[in-house]
Amino acid sequence: MTPGQWHDAVREAELEHFRATHRYCGRCGAPAEPASEKSVRCTKCGEEVFPRLNPATVVLVTRGEEALLVHARNFSRPMYALVAGFVETAESLEECVAREVMEETSLKIRDIRYFGSQSWPFPSQLMVAFTAKYDSGELEFADGELTSGGWFSREKPPLLPTPPSLSRQLIDAWIEGKLR
Repeated sequence: MTPGQWHDAVREAELEHFRATHRYCGRCGAPAEPASEKSVRCTKCGEEVFPRLNPATVVLVTRGEEALLVHARNFSRPMYALVAGFVETAESLEECVAREVMEETSLKIRDIRYFGSQSWPFPSQLMVAFTAKYDSGELEFADGELTSGGWFSREKPPLLPTPPSLSRQLIDAWIEGKLR
Protein backbone atom coordinates (compact mmCIF):
# COMPACT_ATOMS: atom_id res chain seq x y z
CA MET A 1 0.00 0.00 0.00
CA THR A 2 1.38 3.39 -0.95
CA PRO A 3 1.44 6.28 1.54
CA GLY A 4 -1.34 7.97 -0.46
CA GLN A 5 -3.51 4.85 -0.37
CA TRP A 6 -2.86 4.53 3.38
CA HIS A 7 -3.88 8.15 3.93
CA ASP A 8 -7.11 7.74 1.94
CA ALA A 9 -8.04 4.48 3.65
CA VAL A 10 -7.36 5.87 7.13
CA ARG A 11 -9.28 9.07 6.41
CA GLU A 12 -12.36 7.22 5.19
CA ALA A 13 -12.27 4.75 8.09
CA GLU A 14 -11.99 7.63 10.56
CA LEU A 15 -14.87 9.58 9.01
CA GLU A 16 -17.04 6.45 8.89
CA HIS A 17 -16.35 5.78 12.58
CA PHE A 18 -17.06 9.41 13.45
CA ARG A 19 -20.40 9.44 11.62
CA ALA A 20 -21.45 6.14 13.22
CA THR A 21 -20.62 7.33 16.76
CA HIS A 22 -21.96 10.87 16.50
CA ARG A 23 -25.56 10.39 15.40
CA TYR A 24 -26.81 12.30 18.44
CA CYS A 25 -25.72 15.51 20.13
CA GLY A 26 -23.48 15.02 23.16
CA ARG A 27 -24.85 18.22 24.69
CA CYS A 28 -28.64 17.81 24.39
CA GLY A 29 -29.24 14.34 22.92
CA ALA A 30 -31.09 15.49 19.77
CA PRO A 31 -30.27 13.92 16.39
CA ALA A 32 -27.23 15.22 14.55
CA GLU A 33 -26.89 15.63 10.82
CA PRO A 34 -23.92 16.20 8.52
CA ALA A 35 -22.80 19.83 8.54
CA SER A 36 -19.76 19.33 6.31
CA GLU A 37 -17.66 16.46 5.05
CA LYS A 38 -15.87 16.44 8.44
CA SER A 39 -18.51 17.54 10.95
CA VAL A 40 -22.03 17.00 12.26
CA ARG A 41 -24.44 19.55 13.73
CA CYS A 42 -27.18 19.11 16.28
CA THR A 43 -30.63 19.62 14.78
CA LYS A 44 -31.83 21.21 18.03
CA CYS A 45 -29.08 23.27 19.70
CA GLY A 46 -26.80 23.76 16.69
CA GLU A 47 -23.66 22.34 18.34
CA GLU A 48 -21.16 21.46 15.58
CA VAL A 49 -18.77 18.61 16.33
CA PHE A 50 -15.62 17.53 14.50
CA PRO A 51 -13.71 14.23 14.78
CA ARG A 52 -11.46 14.00 17.82
CA LEU A 53 -8.12 12.27 17.98
CA ASN A 54 -6.61 10.20 20.75
CA PRO A 55 -2.85 10.81 20.69
CA ALA A 56 -0.63 7.83 21.40
CA THR A 57 3.13 7.49 21.40
CA VAL A 58 5.57 4.81 20.28
CA VAL A 59 9.24 4.90 21.18
CA LEU A 60 12.39 3.17 20.03
CA VAL A 61 14.72 2.97 23.03
CA THR A 62 18.37 2.29 22.23
CA ARG A 63 21.16 1.07 24.49
CA GLY A 64 24.41 1.31 22.58
CA GLU A 65 23.89 -0.62 19.34
CA GLU A 66 20.78 -2.48 20.60
CA ALA A 67 17.12 -1.51 20.58
CA LEU A 68 14.36 -2.46 22.98
CA LEU A 69 11.64 -4.45 21.21
CA VAL A 70 8.63 -5.84 23.03
CA HIS A 71 5.71 -8.21 22.53
CA ALA A 72 2.36 -6.90 23.73
CA ARG A 73 -0.27 -9.17 25.22
CA ASN A 74 -2.78 -8.07 22.56
CA PHE A 75 -0.60 -8.93 19.53
CA SER A 76 -2.15 -11.67 17.40
CA ARG A 77 1.22 -12.62 15.89
CA PRO A 78 4.53 -13.48 17.61
CA MET A 79 6.02 -10.14 16.54
CA TYR A 80 7.98 -7.56 18.49
CA ALA A 81 7.39 -3.83 18.26
CA LEU A 82 7.90 -0.69 20.33
CA VAL A 83 6.67 0.46 23.72
CA ALA A 84 3.48 2.44 23.11
CA GLY A 85 0.70 4.10 25.03
CA PHE A 86 -1.93 6.80 25.14
CA VAL A 87 -1.27 10.36 26.23
CA GLU A 88 -3.03 11.17 29.50
CA THR A 89 -4.80 14.42 30.37
CA ALA A 90 -2.39 17.35 30.97
CA GLU A 91 0.59 15.26 29.85
CA SER A 92 3.08 16.29 27.16
CA LEU A 93 4.06 13.80 24.48
CA GLU A 94 7.54 13.49 26.00
CA GLU A 95 6.10 12.89 29.46
CA CYS A 96 3.90 10.17 28.00
CA VAL A 97 6.91 8.47 26.39
CA ALA A 98 8.90 8.45 29.64
CA ARG A 99 5.90 7.32 31.72
CA GLU A 100 4.91 4.49 29.36
CA VAL A 101 8.46 3.15 29.21
CA MET A 102 8.70 3.25 33.02
CA GLU A 103 5.25 1.70 33.57
CA GLU A 104 5.70 -1.08 31.04
CA THR A 105 9.40 -1.92 31.40
CA SER A 106 10.68 -0.31 34.64
CA LEU A 107 13.36 1.50 32.61
CA LYS A 108 14.33 5.17 32.78
CA ILE A 109 15.12 6.89 29.49
CA ARG A 110 16.70 10.15 28.34
CA ASP A 111 17.22 12.21 25.17
CA ILE A 112 13.64 11.83 23.91
CA ARG A 113 13.45 13.04 20.30
CA TYR A 114 10.58 13.33 17.83
CA PHE A 115 10.67 10.99 14.80
CA GLY A 116 7.31 11.33 13.01
CA SER A 117 3.57 10.78 13.19
CA GLN A 118 0.85 8.75 11.49
CA SER A 119 -2.93 8.57 11.59
CA TRP A 120 -4.01 5.20 12.92
CA PRO A 121 -7.67 4.18 12.59
CA PHE A 122 -8.21 1.94 15.61
CA PRO A 123 -10.16 4.21 16.08
CA SER A 124 -9.31 7.88 16.01
CA GLN A 125 -5.67 7.57 16.98
CA LEU A 126 -2.75 9.78 16.08
CA MET A 127 0.48 7.87 16.59
CA VAL A 128 3.51 10.02 17.41
CA ALA A 129 6.91 8.33 17.29
CA PHE A 130 10.03 9.12 19.27
CA THR A 131 13.50 7.81 19.87
CA ALA A 132 15.13 7.73 23.30
CA LYS A 133 18.26 6.44 24.94
CA TYR A 134 18.35 3.99 27.83
CA ASP A 135 19.34 5.70 31.08
CA SER A 136 18.98 3.14 33.87
CA GLY A 137 17.04 0.24 35.32
CA GLU A 138 16.51 -3.46 34.81
CA LEU A 139 14.01 -4.67 32.22
CA GLU A 140 10.86 -5.87 33.98
CA PHE A 141 7.37 -6.09 32.53
CA ALA A 142 5.60 -4.28 35.31
CA ASP A 143 2.00 -3.66 34.29
CA GLY A 144 1.02 -6.82 32.40
CA GLU A 145 0.60 -5.14 28.99
CA LEU A 146 3.83 -6.68 27.68
CA THR A 147 4.55 -10.40 27.72
CA SER A 148 8.18 -10.40 26.62
CA GLY A 149 10.90 -8.33 25.07
CA GLY A 150 14.55 -7.52 25.16
CA TRP A 151 17.49 -5.78 23.58
CA PHE A 152 18.00 -6.73 19.94
CA SER A 153 20.74 -6.01 17.42
CA ARG A 154 20.21 -4.66 13.92
CA GLU A 155 21.60 -7.89 12.52
CA LYS A 156 19.14 -10.22 14.28
CA PRO A 157 15.77 -8.52 14.75
CA PRO A 158 12.78 -10.67 15.68
CA LEU A 159 9.57 -10.79 13.64
CA LEU A 160 8.51 -7.14 13.22
CA PRO A 161 5.25 -5.29 12.53
CA THR A 162 4.32 -4.98 8.88
CA PRO A 163 4.66 -1.79 6.86
CA PRO A 164 3.27 0.84 6.68
CA SER A 165 2.99 1.06 10.47
CA LEU A 166 4.90 3.90 12.11
CA SER A 167 6.45 1.39 14.51
CA ARG A 168 7.93 -0.48 11.55
CA GLN A 169 9.11 2.75 9.89
CA LEU A 170 10.98 3.72 13.05
CA ILE A 171 12.49 0.25 13.51
CA ASP A 172 13.56 0.20 9.83
CA ALA A 173 15.20 3.63 10.19
CA TRP A 174 17.20 2.26 13.14
CA ILE A 175 18.13 -0.97 11.33
CA GLU A 176 19.30 1.06 8.31
CA GLY A 177 21.39 3.36 10.55
CA LYS A 178 19.37 6.47 9.63
CA LEU A 179 18.75 7.68 13.19
CA ARG A 180 21.06 10.22 14.78
